[in-house]
Amino acid sequence: MAEPIISVEHVSFAYEEDAPLAVSDVSLTVERGGFHAILGQNGSGKSTLAKLINGLYLPGKGRVTVCGLDTQEDKNTWEIRRRAGMVFQNPDNQLVTTVVREDVAFGLENIGVPTEEMPARIEKALADVGMLAFAERAPHTLSGGQKQRVAIAGVLAMQPEAIIFDESTAMLDPRGRTEVLEAVKRLNREQGITVLWITHFMEEAVACGRVHVMHDGRIVLSGTPREIFQDAEKLRPYRLDTPPMARLAQRLRAAGMPLREGILTVEEMAKEVERLCK
Repeated sequence: MAEPIISVEHVSFAYEEDAPLAVSDVSLTVERGGFHAILGQNGSGKSTLAKLINGLYLPGKGRVTVCGLDTQEDKNTWEIRRRAGMVFQNPDNQLVTTVVREDVAFGLENIGVPTEEMPARIEKALADVGMLAFAERAPHTLSGGQKQRVAIAGVLAMQPEAIIFDESTAMLDPRGRTEVLEAVKRLNREQGITVLWITHFMEEAVACGRVHVMHDGRIVLSGTPREIFQDAEKLRPYRLDTPPMARLAQRLRAAGMPLREGILTVEEMAKEVERLCK
């Protein structure tokens, strides 16, 4: 296994003393360059876990390290957030200026990047997410997916080793969700940026290398997307279903079409239908 960049060891957390645990005895390792999904319904604890990893919350029990830095140590806080950037659900909450270029510069100013280094970093970050042509635009004129890509550029400019996406597509329409996920997949594939993708969309989890299912504050299932989604029955106790293409394949097989097992994506379905039509 590749070197771990995120390590969560038997972590528990409650928002108030004597309150139920939002995260309960969770252990998780994300290797450098990995693309992991945390999947679960609202209230499962997945967003709380994301904030524990980023150092926004500190564990009541257990230990979280990012790039070997313990989140419990105050001296590590800003370095952890530089190395493991975070993109939140609502892009409007992360855009703070009236020009896209200035918005990307905002994080660089906060971490003390020399002024002369900023233009190159800003242009590269915007180019990496396909938004360089919008550098002089006002953020409020952009679509939801474009705004979220600018938010990602703001994190990228700080040159993180990992990015945590906390339900970052939840407020976007299908086109915006696709734009953002494709941009993130490319960053992971081409630049080796480690990705932790928090979501409740099954079809997004399919795009990840490994999936962890959370329920009532615990990780209850872990495996590859194919391992997690091959059996709908094991997901039902956690109020989850298989991805849309897996459900369609099941219905078509029930109607007599001899589709192979394990279809999870539109591309896999298209190839299988093409094979049957030959």
